[in-house]
Amino acid sequence: MKVVYQGGEGEIVEKKSRFIATVRPVGSEEEATAFIAEMKKKYWDARHNCSAFVIGNNQELSRCSDDGEPSQTAGRPMLDVLLREEIHNVAVVVTRYFGGTLLGTGGLVRAYQKAVQEGLANSTVIDKQPGRKLTIQTDYNGLGKIQYILAQQNIVTMDTVYTDAVELSVMVPDGAGQKLTEDITDGTGGNARFHWGEEVSFAVIDKEIKVF
Repeated sequence: MKVVYQGGEGEIVEKKSRFIATVRPVGSEEEATAFIAEMKKKYWDARHNCSAFVIGNNQELSRCSDDGEPSQTAGRPMLDVLLREEIHNVAVVVTRYFGGTLLGTGGLVRAYQKAVQEGLANSTVIDKQPGRKLTIQTDYNGLGKIQYILAQQNIVTMDTVYTDAVELSVMVPDGAGQKLTEDITDGTGGNARFHWGEEVSFAVIDKEIKVF
């Protein structure tokens, strides 16, 4: 599930009109509404503060507002970007400072969508997924083989402890556990022990595991 881990801002200029997109993660309609009100207060002198948000693991709730722009030229195109990108629990406000030149219906749609895309590009969007922590214990002879298998299956190692044996902690996405343990068992000749943790949600951020 794609979510915004850290919000950001993006700005474009079309025919001297400034479009400032502010993106923020939200967990409820109340949070989204409060964020929109905050942006309207911050940019009180702007002509328009158009908004869109999507809430829920299945994008169950979505809302958008043209905030005075011609119908369907701002809020809906902004929402379409969020839905197309399949991002959940996110709100975006695009603030427009009018530059004196009318953009027309098509021009407005393109400008608002481009602004949202710019805002998302300057945010940290992650793919949050279910998984379980797996602790693997083995001897030094099996370490290289296990590391090779982990790399082949794109499993990120969280920690490695070296004592008289080796203990690796990894995060395994749902559905990948059986093949991983079978391959490690085969690769080490049965010289590996496994301990599974509870199911969590996680994401890989800058090659590191973040557990939620």
